[in-house]
Amino acid sequence: MNRTLSPQRFTALVGQFSRAPAYRGLRQAVQELIGDGRIPLGTRLPSERAVAEALAVSRNTVARAYADLIATGFATARQGSGTYAAVPLDRRRAHDRALHSRNTVSSSADGTIDLNCAAGGATPGVAAAYERALAALPAYLAGDGYLPSGLPVLQALIAESFVRRGLPTSAEQIVITSGALAAIAVVARALSRPGDRVMIESPVYPNAIDALRLGGGRPVSAPLADPFGEAGWDLDGIEATLRQTSPHLAYLIPDFQNPTGFLMSDAERARYAAALQATRTVGIVDEALQATALTDAPMPAPFAAHAADAITIGSASKLFWGGLRVGWIRAPRQHIDRLVAARVQLDLGTSLFDQLVVTELFGAGDIARVRRTQSRQRRDALAGAIRDKLPGWCFRLPDGGLALWLQLPHGSATQLAADVEPAGVSLAPGPVFNVEGGSDNWLRIPYAKPEDQLVQAVERIAAVWSAAAQQPARRRRARVLIA
Repeated sequence: MNRTLSPQRFTALVGQFSRAPAYRGLRQAVQELIGDGRIPLGTRLPSERAVAEALAVSRNTVARAYADLIATGFATARQGSGTYAAVPLDRRRAHDRALHSRNTVSSSADGTIDLNCAAGGATPGVAAAYERALAALPAYLAGDGYLPSGLPVLQALIAESFVRRGLPTSAEQIVITSGALAAIAVVARALSRPGDRVMIESPVYPNAIDALRLGGGRPVSAPLADPFGEAGWDLDGIEATLRQTSPHLAYLIPDFQNPTGFLMSDAERARYAAALQATRTVGIVDEALQATALTDAPMPAPFAAHAADAITIGSASKLFWGGLRVGWIRAPRQHIDRLVAARVQLDLGTSLFDQLVVTELFGAGDIARVRRTQSRQRRDALAGAIRDKLPGWCFRLPDGGLALWLQLPHGSATQLAADVEPAGVSLAPGPVFNVEGGSDNWLRIPYAKPEDQLVQAVERIAAVWSAAAQQPARRRRARVLIA
């Protein structure tokens, strides 16, 4: 099902553009909107006549702009149907949904700094939690160890964490999974059928796209707003997408969105939830980064406080350590049996020992404080290095999350990622994070590494930046995306 962009919406997105000459300025503005995903691929653009009237330009100006878009591959014309957003085919194929071309041990040994994965070493205190968990393990060894819903004591602790945030929750509403990604896959398998539309914000965490396809869902892109604007979510566009596509599920990351770092306000959550309710769309709310706030500012209420039927995903990996493969699902009681039945088709339960470790960590507030201080220092070191070595690059300083979302002043992020790889830096270019391609002038750089590595990586990137933007594309080996 193709979406249609109204002339009014088109005008709002295009905004002010260069009129010297007007056709070129219009073409550049629309190309940027398509390239960064704010006009999703396959969207039917307004007619030439409608655009001319809305923008107060001649129809010939619009016709020439559309013709240039088609010539450069950013639009296609369908006889008798209209003009549709596209991206050049080679650009869509220029990226993969991957992070590691080699394993972590060899990358470290050969001096490569991996900035694909938004995760670092374990937070100080995790090793002690493993020791305490090992001491508690013998009490469970007489049982069979299979706990499809999860360790009851951990279920209760997670439920209590929701209650403290203002969302009444019982332990029976919690299903423990082997990480947040596994939780997304379980929800997709349990609640969607082949052919169901699934709205996914874009840019987004790439592995979620594939996980949501496990139930046979068809992704529908919901672009975010201007990354440098006041609001992170284009709620007008999201509401239009919901009305036009009526998706069965919608995947969103309201807390320090990956990769942009946006934090959705309470007012935005309420409006978003109302829009989901109007189309009977069930929200899958990824809270994996909810606990990564870097300031003491009060956090908004959980999204599920506004949407009673929402499914909430959480994880211990981002706060404590990626090696702890423990996540969870919080769901309305009527979905729990279906979720448990779906997860046993994937596995019979999460590692009991890892659940014991997370149980120990949940009561160790000092570990979370250490992680916050560490992440804030690393964020500031990365931001400072970029401002110093790459002053033309633009970014917002996020108040949480684990990465900066950066806009290049020119050139292709996909090409840059290929060019800096021989210099010993692995980068994730913007197209990796898009449902339908685009964002090729964006990069995500995590600040999960030690400060000296981050500064060194920026120095390497800066050293090849000017030349890399001009070099021809190179073929890269396929990679495996992690986080």
